[in-house]
Amino acid sequence: MVPGTKKLNVPRGSGAVPSAGPLLTMQDALRRLSDYWTSKGCLTWQPFNSEVGAGTMNPATVLRVLGPEPWDVAYVEPSVRPDDSRYGENPMRIQTFTQFQVILKPEPGDPQELYLGSLEALGIDLDAHDVRFVEDNWAQPAIGAWGLGWEVWLDGMEITQFTYFQQVGGQDLDPIPVELTYGIERILMAQQRVTHFKDIAYARKADGSIVTYGEAFGQQEYEMSRYYLDDADIETNRRLYEAYVSEATRMVEARLPVPAHSYILKSSHAFNVLDARGAISTTERAQAFSTMRRLMRNTAALWVERRGELGFPLLKETERKTEAPEETTEEPATDRPRTFALEIGLEELPPHVVGPTVEAVNKTLTNGLAASRLAHGEIRVDGTPRRIVAIVDEVAAREPDATNLRKGPKWAVSFDADGNPTKPLQGFMRGQGVTLEQVVKAEVNGAEHACVAVESPGRNALEVLKGIAEDCVSGLRAEKNMRWRDPKLSFSRAVRWLVALWGEQIVPARVSEVAAGRSTYLQRTTAASTGTGKRLDGVPVGFHDLASADDLPGLLAEGRIALGFVERRGAVVAQAEKLAAGVGGVIDFEDNAALVDEIANLVEEPFGVLGSFDERYLELPDRILVSVMAKHQRYLPVRDAEGRLLPYFVTMANGACDETVVAAGNESVLRARYEDALFFWNQDLEVESVDVFVPGLEKLTFENRLGSVGQRARRIAAVATRVGEGLGLAPEQAATLARAGQLAKYDLATNLVTDMTSLAGFVAREYALRKGETPAVAEALHEMEQPHTSADAVPASLPGALLALGDRFDLLMAMFALGAKPSGSSDPYGLRRAALGVVRVLREVPGLAGIGVRDGLEAAAEALTTQGIAVSQDAIVAAEEFVIGRYAQLMRDEGRSADMVAAVLPSATHPADAETKANDLEALLGEPGWRAVVEAIVRIHRILPAGTTPGFDPAALVDDAEKALAEAIADRKPCESVSGFATSAKDLVDPIARFFDDTLVMAKEPGLRAARLGLLAGVAALAPVGLDWAAIDAATK
Repeated sequence: MVPGTKKLNVPRGSGAVPSAGPLLTMQDALRRLSDYWTSKGCLTWQPFNSEVGAGTMNPATVLRVLGPEPWDVAYVEPSVRPDDSRYGENPMRIQTFTQFQVILKPEPGDPQELYLGSLEALGIDLDAHDVRFVEDNWAQPAIGAWGLGWEVWLDGMEITQFTYFQQVGGQDLDPIPVELTYGIERILMAQQRVTHFKDIAYARKADGSIVTYGEAFGQQEYEMSRYYLDDADIETNRRLYEAYVSEATRMVEARLPVPAHSYILKSSHAFNVLDARGAISTTERAQAFSTMRRLMRNTAALWVERRGELGFPLLKETERKTEAPEETTEEPATDRPRTFALEIGLEELPPHVVGPTVEAVNKTLTNGLAASRLAHGEIRVDGTPRRIVAIVDEVAAREPDATNLRKGPKWAVSFDADGNPTKPLQGFMRGQGVTLEQVVKAEVNGAEHACVAVESPGRNALEVLKGIAEDCVSGLRAEKNMRWRDPKLSFSRAVRWLVALWGEQIVPARVSEVAAGRSTYLQRTTAASTGTGKRLDGVPVGFHDLASADDLPGLLAEGRIALGFVERRGAVVAQAEKLAAGVGGVIDFEDNAALVDEIANLVEEPFGVLGSFDERYLELPDRILVSVMAKHQRYLPVRDAEGRLLPYFVTMANGACDETVVAAGNESVLRARYEDALFFWNQDLEVESVDVFVPGLEKLTFENRLGSVGQRARRIAAVATRVGEGLGLAPEQAATLARAGQLAKYDLATNLVTDMTSLAGFVAREYALRKGETPAVAEALHEMEQPHTSADAVPASLPGALLALGDRFDLLMAMFALGAKPSGSSDPYGLRRAALGVVRVLREVPGLAGIGVRDGLEAAAEALTTQGIAVSQDAIVAAEEFVIGRYAQLMRDEGRSADMVAAVLPSATHPADAETKANDLEALLGEPGWRAVVEAIVRIHRILPAGTTPGFDPAALVDDAEKALAEAIADRKPCESVSGFATSAKDLVDPIARFFDDTLVMAKEPGLRAARLGLLAGVAALAPVGLDWAAIDAATK
């Protein structure tokens, strides 16, 4: 691929050279960051003298975070990523970009504040800009490393990765370090307000003229992109990779971790070059990652060993010594009830963690108070990303005294015949320290016992609330938890302050190193507000002391903290609606409900900002534009009254800001993302046919033990074909299924879907239509990704539905064959979603009623077996039970009662059949005649032994009642539908009732008993199969 051989609608650098003046150049920025962090005690390190993909991989980070030694370091790192090569054409993507790396070990307790100070050192006005901490769960499995933290956004642009490392090289870290990785080019683009990296003012010459980034590095960017994407010799780089791996292994064996790590980096770069050239297969990728993981684990362990042998030179006698706090015995200052206020102060929680944390604290607080005898009023718990606040009205000063009975032996065995205490009673009295005169008789759980009354003096409010507050903090848990500087606590993000007040008094709660006080933390201070504690608009910020618990809600409101989720969401909707209306547009809040919910939990003080983008991007499909806006940037798209996309969007800043500055920054980010999408769109559509992408699936790993995505795509096609064999597809449908099967998942190998995975299926359809595939094939490729959720549309065509089933059956069967079924909240392969998709497609797509869950799983098992993957019968059964379980949950979520779900669950292997039965049963609720039928059938099922087969000898029947019942069912055929049975069985109710009234079913004579049981089994067999009549009985009562 040589630039100039194609037309891309991607602008080059504008050529605008920023004016001299006070402009901060990139060179200045690097110096200022270095000076700032040096002033904070960081050691200055140098860039590594070999290619690294990120500053993290420099030994100053990846090795130095290991072990117990403290380590504060700051350095510049040119980071080389061949796959990001764009020949210098993309505004923000470059193959060598500049990172500034900071490691603070142990994390200092206020790393966010230190980081924000560094932005101000760069001249970034925090009062004008919108700086946000957006969830980022970082993981690098190839080096056995992970951590939790954030992307830091400056006006919508990610400028820094902020991570609390938890593990590196497979080793748990202690102490916990924090990593700050600045994206220097992005920061400078925002600061200098340029839209292309080439236009960044890199340095200023002696005469004041500017040297731009493009002038200094444009040639390097183009030529290295050429090398990585077009000219790198594959065999040469293979030899380099193998040689570097060999040398790294040898250095590990020689117990030299530093050179071992150096050669790991060299091998990683050679691998990345091969990957950029498209020369890495699925197997090679898996093997390379396994090798990297092994080498890094060995090197990490060896580094710690070697530092230990050296006596950990940096480990001075400066460890923190935490003195045990003195236990306070403070009494309430008043006997009158007071408000209790609890605020758990946090660093920014992920949006999806806020709600569950509020619920968890509410539950702990409510249960704690209920378990006490402390009188109180209403309990209210709300939360934002940075705080969980509980307010309890009218909390009494102390619990009332109480008398508790302690249970001893039963009264009947407590005294002998002479009325003297028996040994059991004597032992009980000794244990309680009481005399016989204090023993009383009392009833406990329906039996009389010897008991003793024990006085339980009431505790004061401070003592009770202390324990409850501590339980609220120590009980914090999320799906993903991390550690920080605190030696005992772990949670989704760090707990940084704690307010606990009863009236004017501090509740003396303490959990590990977090002690309760009376200081709350509003929005963070900036350089302009540090001295006054107020923003320019007079709103208080920073730490403020509270005189009493009653002051907390008011102070938060004064600080513009919208504490309640409903309040924040309402503010988001109202502001966005107003901004959209200002440009003649509307926002579909119903369609964007989940996004609005997420935005409401990203900010504490919603502040709407309207942005725009170039209308030429509207030439791209809406789905791409909206996906970038909503998924990547959390923007709300603006449409006209007819639903057409307008070139505007609304973003929510966190607090007051300069709207013009923030809008411009977000517009720049969106422009770059749209340029990327346009770049990939044009590049992908240069191919003659979408068949070109299919071989690329062999280079994508699905799961190491299951092979490539290409192999999975072929299994999907095979399963879809097998499942559809009995459907009698029309010739054109069969042709569509065959062709779409050949192309299954091809879009995963396209550049656009590689960059924006949420577009899978949509891109398959769009490219297929543009490259000559039939509309039916294109639609089937799109439909195979449906449905994603319980609310999404299901495929409309049979070929699309069969491919969707093939996709999900393969995934479920493959993972269950490997034993990788979901556990708890962990479902990394999305098996719950896949099972839900199976159920909905089988239930809702016409023409699939005859296909059962087992049919699809067995077809998938056959395809896996053909590939050499063993699938046990137990795995098939477990997968089927899992799908049925998800169907049961879906029905409950849709509002069906537990009894109704249980009634049709025996039919759930065929979801369409179960659905029809459930609908019929619900329609019959309240029908008097149906209730009589149910009672009659249930009566039969109760007496019939399991396994009784229908059929009897009419000559064996002797009573008139049984003969009448036999005559009533003569020549009847079983009903397939519930509604049909409800009608036909009405005239059986009386004969069945008479039979039970007049006939002894379990007659002594074996022949007569067998005939009567066979008769009843014949009656039961007339009902539709696949029903639980006991559950129907419960549902209709």
